[in-house]
Amino acid sequence: MDDRLPGSRRAGRGPRQAQKIYRVTLDLLAECGYDDLTVEGVAARAGVNKTTIYRWWSDKDALLGAALVQSDLLRLTVPDTGSLRGDLRGLVRELVELMTGEATSRVVVAALGAVAGRPRLEWLAREFVADRLSGERAVFDRAVARGELRAAVEPAVIVDLLAGAVWSRVMLRQAPVSEEFAEQVVDVVLGGCLS
Repeated sequence: MDDRLPGSRRAGRGPRQAQKIYRVTLDLLAECGYDDLTVEGVAARAGVNKTTIYRWWSDKDALLGAALVQSDLLRLTVPDTGSLRGDLRGLVRELVELMTGEATSRVVVAALGAVAGRPRLEWLAREFVADRLSGERAVFDRAVARGELRAAVEPAVIVDLLAGAVWSRVMLRQAPVSEEFAEQVVDVVLGGCLS
């Protein structure tokens, strides 16, 4: 199987310093925005030669895509509490941390800003969401196996509803997200989905 992202030149996860390069890429994206993000700037700050980056990624879009999808910084921990309700509450907490965390919130906003209005970067958002959903699918598979969730329910719809509620609360309304909010949003979303 070829696990390359669009624009990557080689299969695999990247050079030994990949996580450092990804972190620098995301830091620079948050600091200076997409237009001023350069492979040369990433190489200089990461302390690697730009040829190392170009050996793995064809351009800054490929590098940014790899950083968004493969960076440990933006990785969500998939909860396993023993119940669908508990897992989804844990997932909401993970999303809140991603959108409000000191190290991640600026990156999330900058990444969305980079994709907005740039059709050639739409694949970044699709790759990021598809990668996260593939990890979260275990929550729904376990729930179906336990008889908590109908098999016909599309996991992406539930995740979209949860993420949309968190996004609206955190980014648009700039309101705090309490444990009660996490419980309420999960209860509302699950209202018509349970077995």
